[in-house]
Amino acid sequence: MTLHKHVVVIGGGFGGLAVTKALSGADVLVTLVDRRNHHLFQPLLYQVAMAGLSPAEIAVPIRSVLRRQQNARILLAEATRVDLTARQVELGEAPPLHYDYLVMAGGSVTNYFGHAEWPSVAPGLKDLEDAVEIRRRVLLAFEAAERETDPEIQRRLLTFVVIGGGPTGVELAGAIAELAEFVLARDFRSIRSESTRVVLVEGGARVLSSFSPEISERARRSLDEMGIEVVTGKRVTQIDATGVAFDATRIDAATVLWAAGVAASPLNRTLGVPLDRSGRVPVERDCSLAGHPEVFCIGDAALFVPEGQEQALPGVSPVAMQQGRFVARQIARSIKNLPREPFVYNDKGSLATIGRSRAVAEVGKLRLSGFPAWLFWLFVHIYYLIDFRNRLLVIINWAFAYFAYERGARLITGHDIGRQHRPAVPANAPAALAPSPSRPALEEAVPRVEPSAPALTPSP
Repeated sequence: MTLHKHVVVIGGGFGGLAVTKALSGADVLVTLVDRRNHHLFQPLLYQVAMAGLSPAEIAVPIRSVLRRQQNARILLAEATRVDLTARQVELGEAPPLHYDYLVMAGGSVTNYFGHAEWPSVAPGLKDLEDAVEIRRRVLLAFEAAERETDPEIQRRLLTFVVIGGGPTGVELAGAIAELAEFVLARDFRSIRSESTRVVLVEGGARVLSSFSPEISERARRSLDEMGIEVVTGKRVTQIDATGVAFDATRIDAATVLWAAGVAASPLNRTLGVPLDRSGRVPVERDCSLAGHPEVFCIGDAALFVPEGQEQALPGVSPVAMQQGRFVARQIARSIKNLPREPFVYNDKGSLATIGRSRAVAEVGKLRLSGFPAWLFWLFVHIYYLIDFRNRLLVIINWAFAYFAYERGARLITGHDIGRQHRPAVPANAPAALAPSPSRPALEEAVPRVEPSAPALTPSP
């Protein structure tokens, strides 16, 4: 096969895979670069974190997805810098790649807004490592509470704070409440499900701010019905091993989870072009970089403001996939010396699940909540899973969990799980809360594992 142009795609997420697959019939060689060997279905990542699914059920090897595409090759490597002048991508441990066209689809990373000390005590949820670590911390908190005889310490162990009221935060909070009520309460003897306290903290005026006020209020009511405490209009000022603080309020909690913000891939900073506050690259109507029509940015990496609108497109998977297919068409048109088209986003709606038989959906003018929205959410997520095997496994696991009130992925992994676990005690705690000599205190409520490097690309 004689291929005349070289297209380099950075990132194997929704956008990167979409552009690569759409170029399968083009007269180009496509090189897909990713530092992970798998494509991750991020909208279901919270289910791994809450022991509903196993990691392999929402991830599929990129090579298996593209094995039949003869003009595509995959490199397991990390792109460290883009040289626009030389038209090359520098890789960490491999020779640089020269390109005729470049598609940057590196996704996003967790954004702690300058607080470098928070990731270790409040993990985010962007990759499988994050999900497994969150699952570990949540399950260990229940295990520690089962052993604990001090009611104050047990109360702290059973308090979970989720920071961020977007789709990911709402899903995490709802899943923790469900895990305690339907699953763990039947397996433990010394703790009760009603002892579990879940607090959702949102800095804005309402949860799910990207949805209409009506749907946001329905979600709020569902959270209240599940016993989740919703705090809005408060920005967290401190997070440590014993809890969180905002304004003059402090909540003692063994487990704090971060779902409050994302930023574009750090690779964007190597372009030497102006970026927005989230590190996104402003792009032209055809998703290309101003002054460099051979470079495209899509998905979470791009700041695309539709014509006639003030708000940029959100960082969700439908945007990335549509932009990926669009960019592939523009590359094909450029090779044929045809003029490029402007990108027009087809908004197919927004979904968020809250818990068992609880979800909200906006599709055009249609507003759904409760069981109908939940069924719609199930169908959409099954449909967009890439691998048939994963679809089948997820359907089976969801059906089993729904009818049996069971979650089968409740595994605690690591080399130190046999240690005695006890939460850190605040400096101003009364003497009764201090650890006894026979039971050493733990530095954190849940054993600390250093966070892995953030991964690629949102929740629809």
